[in-house]
Amino acid sequence: MLNKIFFLTGNKHKLEEVEPIACDFGFKVEMLPGYKLEIQSDSLVKIAEYAALNAYMKLEKPILVEDAGLFIEALNGFPGPYSSYVYRKLGVEGVLKLLEGVRNRHARFESITVIVYKPCIITATGTVHGMITEKPYGNMGFGFDPIFKPVDAEKTFAEMNIHEKNKYSHRARSMRRALQKLSECTKLNHG
Repeated sequence: MLNKIFFLTGNKHKLEEVEPIACDFGFKVEMLPGYKLEIQSDSLVKIAEYAALNAYMKLEKPILVEDAGLFIEALNGFPGPYSSYVYRKLGVEGVLKLLEGVRNRHARFESITVIVYKPCIITATGTVHGMITEKPYGNMGFGFDPIFKPVDAEKTFAEMNIHEKNKYSHRARSMRRALQKLSECTKLNHG
């Protein structure tokens, strides 16, 4: 039987990416939208930790929070922790417009995963470096996936299925690290 963790998200795409990783570590994630309280901060870690601890204090259930940002080198790391807001307001085309005529297309996605699973509080990071493409490619994924191509990949995230994306993804990397730590923590506390 898999141990359950409540994933504070309303994003079904994130859930689809995280489910197979969690299962590999013996955990089942269940989407729990509406409980993620996001503070404004320049730090993804502070945003994710605050949301996870706040929800745990209210619900007293195992909590999983993942927050991510796209950091574009030529834009001094913008949009960073404000990526979902910028996506809603400017979209993919707006970001491409900001990069018109810019030769430096280097960018990175960063992910922070926080798990509160009594007695463990775990924070893990994941990063993937890549390039912002000249135009959008693909129709899978979400957010800025159509314009981000990881280093050593032939496709953007939006051209990859979940299995392919999880080979490169910042989210998959932070999830694996967090769930590995959680597996070790739960063994220590039940061993």
